[in-house]
Amino acid sequence: MKNFLHFGFSAFFLGLFFISCNDNDDYQTIESVDKVKIDSVKIINDTMDVFSIQSIKTYSAYSSHCEGFYAYDYVHDDNLARIVTAYKYTTSGPCTQATYTSANQINFSPQKIGTSL
Repeated sequence: MKNFLHFGFSAFFLGLFFISCNDNDDYQTIESVDKVKIDSVKIINDTMDVFSIQSIKTYSAYSSHCEGFYAYDYVHDDNLARIVTAYKYTTSGPCTQATYTSANQINFSPQKIGTSL
C-alpha cells in the first residue's frame, strides 16, 4: 500500500512537471487595437418588438490573418439612433498575408417604440 501511494504521488508530480514544461506558442500577443470598417450588415427582420433581442451580423475585411475582430463600441446618439464602431486586433508573428472577410454579430434589443431611418 505504501509503494502504491509513492507511485501515485510520483506519477502526479511527474505529470505536473511535463504539463508546466509544455511551451505552447499557438497564441500571439495583441500588438494594437484599431477601428475597422463595417463593410456590410445583415438584419433578419426590419421590424422588432420592444425588449426582444435580434442578432445583427456585420462583415469586415482584414488584410492578413494577423488581424481579426476584437470588439464593438456601442454609443447612444439620441433616443432612437445608435452608433456602432467595430475594432480589430493586430498581432505580431508569422501570418498569411491574404485578405479575408469575417462575420461577427451584435445583439440588439430596442427599449422603446419608434422608427429609425
